[in-house]
Amino acid sequence: MEPEDLLKRLPHSFPFRMIDRILKIEPGKKAIALKNVSADEPYFQGHFPKEPIMPSILILEALAQTGGIAFHSSFEEEEKGVPFLARVDEFRIKGKVVPGDSVILEAEIERIFSNLANIKVRAKVKEDVVAEGTLVLGKGPFRISS
Repeated sequence: MEPEDLLKRLPHSFPFRMIDRILKIEPGKKAIALKNVSADEPYFQGHFPKEPIMPSILILEALAQTGGIAFHSSFEEEEKGVPFLARVDEFRIKGKVVPGDSVILEAEIERIFSNLANIKVRAKVKEDVVAEGTLVLGKGPFRISS
């Protein structure tokens, strides 16, 4: 499957698609994606108007989406299900992301067990690591019980 086809399988759309392009994919192993941060991003209106900084939770979301692409690439093409964030472990923000930055998002699958995957993630601006940690993603129809 081509990288653009995988990107189309993400259920997110504007303004919550945090990936602009998939740079590299090794199916079932890892994904590297790109997020170009623009001053026009809607969250910069309030975070923070005089010194805009990409919210840490959105960096985490971009990494989870990249991890989802890596995990989804291990599924059979006809297999149903959507990767979703199940747990965040040892996640650290190490720098800030500002308008004009190009963020490289890396996600490497450490192991897949049943319908879950441990994924090591890292976000970099140039060569500086701005965030890293481990995520657990689940797979399947996402249901909210009442």
